[in-house]
Amino acid sequence: MAAATTMFSGRAFSAREVTLIREVVQECSGLSRMELARTVCELLRWRRPNGRLKARECREFLERLDAEGTVVLPDKRRGRATGSVTRVPRTVAGEPGRPLDGTVRDVGPLRVELVREPAERLLFRELVGRYHYLGHTVPFGAQLRYLVFASRPQRAVVGCLQFSSPAWRMAARDRWVGWDDRTRARNLQHVVNNSRFLLLPWVTVKNLASAVLSRGLEQMAADWPRRYRLEPWLVETLVDPRRHHGGCYRAANWVALGATTGRGRMDRLCRRVGEAPKTVLVYPVVRDARRRLRES
Repeated sequence: MAAATTMFSGRAFSAREVTLIREVVQECSGLSRMELARTVCELLRWRRPNGRLKARECREFLERLDAEGTVVLPDKRRGRATGSVTRVPRTVAGEPGRPLDGTVRDVGPLRVELVREPAERLLFRELVGRYHYLGHTVPFGAQLRYLVFASRPQRAVVGCLQFSSPAWRMAARDRWVGWDDRTRARNLQHVVNNSRFLLLPWVTVKNLASAVLSRGLEQMAADWPRRYRLEPWLVETLVDPRRHHGGCYRAANWVALGATTGRGRMDRLCRRVGEAPKTVLVYPVVRDARRRLRES
């Protein structure tokens, strides 16, 4: 028996909608999981503010319903799922470059450039896949990726930034904001996650990390509304204290809020509590971020 409402990714699904989803899955069994997700999104008008279907989130919801026995999905087809590790290319462009040191002034001006073209996407994947300890994975939901360039002594890539959809629940962040579940569901998409930050290992420029973060936030704050028609109010990130102390974030005026439980964003059954706690840091993009998130 379906519950009166089922919550997922900030949306409440009525028992009638869940029944409709079950009928669609049964009647369209020849479709792939993503095609089913797009069909459900169209029927339920589940869209982002920019009008695009929330197909990735819908597919995750269908897979949750499948795990609960509410629907029976077709077998997965070959492809890269959200959160999966992607194949990392190895090219000359991704090989270590000449050591770069000095100060930000020595190598500036810095350029934080949005990844748009296929060649840029491949380079981003290679650099993050080869040199970031978490590797390259398919980001969840909305996302923007950037390549960071130094201008002197010659133009060269020095790092990568990725921003993506926020964690659905994060106790330290949620306490700091002070919102209830209903308000969080309504305003969560004004929060953006800094899900990857990489400075290439042969680059040792003093204060470069905090400078890149500052410029990257400015660029993201301008690009996110153009892509998704939503103004970002708060940016969050997680730092593994076993590897980094987060000093560059603090130097760029981020605020440390505490630690996670270590579950991970998709651990809904609480099987990984305490496995790998991370430090939670946030950066208000607007002055009254907490008030807007609590009250809007």
